[in-house]
Amino acid sequence: MTQTPKRFIAGAICPRCSAMDRIRSWEQNGIRYRDCVSCDFFEQLPIEDDAIPEVPTRVNQPRERQRPASEEITPVRILDPRKPH
Repeated sequence: MTQTPKRFIAGAICPRCSAMDRIRSWEQNGIRYRDCVSCDFFEQLPIEDDAIPEVPTRVNQPRERQRPASEEITPVRILDPRKPH
């Protein structure tokens, strides 16, 4: 039987001891496991495809539409009060 690699979750905080970067995660037989190497925290969750929807971020959302030329942004010109215009 091959051992499933356990991977640390960067930036994760243990819900029991509040230690950062001590949670590791792995999957085995359709179940996702998490544990903490600093305390006795252990959790198992069934893997469900559509259980948790993906959180919308700027990375997984379509880009904003390009502005047409009629909506072009014009720069502001700063005037020097000491110079005549």
